[in-house]
Amino acid sequence: MKKVFLNLLKQPITNSYLSKINKKTIKKEFFYNLSVTYDNKTHLVSLSKPVNPKMQFTDKYAHRASQSITMLKSFKKISKNLKKRFKPKKTLEIGSNDGVFLKNFRKKEIIAVEPCLNLARITKKKGYLTYPEFWTKKLSKKIFKKHNGLDLIYAANTICHIPNLREVFDAISISLDKNGVFVFEDPYIGAVLKMNSYDQFYDEHVHLFSLLSMSKLLKDSNLRIFDIDLLDTHGGSIRFYVCKNISKFTVKKKVKLFKKREIKQGLNKFKTYKKFSLRVKKSKKELLSLLKKIKLKGKKVISYGASYKSATIFNYCNIGTELIEYATDTTKNKQGKFTPGKHIPIRSPNGEIEDNVDYAFLGAWNFVKEIKKKEKNFLKRGGKFICHVPNIKLIGL
Repeated sequence: MKKVFLNLLKQPITNSYLSKINKKTIKKEFFYNLSVTYDNKTHLVSLSKPVNPKMQFTDKYAHRASQSITMLKSFKKISKNLKKRFKPKKTLEIGSNDGVFLKNFRKKEIIAVEPCLNLARITKKKGYLTYPEFWTKKLSKKIFKKHNGLDLIYAANTICHIPNLREVFDAISISLDKNGVFVFEDPYIGAVLKMNSYDQFYDEHVHLFSLLSMSKLLKDSNLRIFDIDLLDTHGGSIRFYVCKNISKFTVKKKVKLFKKREIKQGLNKFKTYKKFSLRVKKSKKELLSLLKKIKLKGKKVISYGASYKSATIFNYCNIGTELIEYATDTTKNKQGKFTPGKHIPIRSPNGEIEDNVDYAFLGAWNFVKEIKKKEKNFLKRGGKFICHVPNIKLIGL
């Protein structure tokens, strides 16, 4: 049974950056109610009513994973580790984006699946075999027929985007070789609760996973988890190593210990999530109070990053240009546009933060270490970052 524990109010599609602001574009902008549920049978945390993926993953998809130094290093590291550990001859990536993971493999050794046509064109142009489709059982059968069993299937920040998880995992089961491995990583609900990072909930994040929930869901597709990693990426993620029930892989001791840890944390209890929702309301109140006090002093505030996560915050907290003048973002196809819902203009960073800026809200707080190194001069002259996790705070030198 699913029960709602959090309501983040009316929200836009986070990837819908408007090129123009006028009556026509505002009228056409799509909104939905973002409420979040906990399923006491599977322990899965999900959006109440997911948005149709065809509205989200289009030929105008904005996110480019390769434009982040942190993510470039992360994908290079995991590619190296996976090749060393599993020695795959044939690999497939679900949600290949602009090829940030693919580039670490020989073109003949890897297959890309990417439903966003603008991104699929990038990897196809680079010479990778690319299927510009959503991952389904139908596609997995087509790939299996052509390539037989796959040794490795990888997905990063993709599986949590897909409403029908049974379809996903059944398709994995079809595609994998007997001793093939499915490795996927997504934002971790345990980290969200710890960091109070409610901005991890937005239209693309249909689900947030725990080991408890994944163990139950994979079982229905004759799959099992044999290893896990906790990661710092995206503000706290979890990586699952999955194989078929008949596979040779034995379950690592840390998997069993981690399950016990999640039970101790209460990830299998509805009241844990209700308590979280109260902290979210408090965070909203304190963030608005801080921004209003800063503006009353005549200070200039911008957003550092027009991230998908920041769209949730701006719309839930009703933060527009009266509190944040503009956002900067390194993603070129966001620049010159406006943030979804609240229509804050997005600019190119053009090097460092401008001298007349006093405060910068961390719209990309999960890259705070990278940002602080880059913006040393801003901090040296007394500038401060505003961060909402785990509590509302100012970050200076």
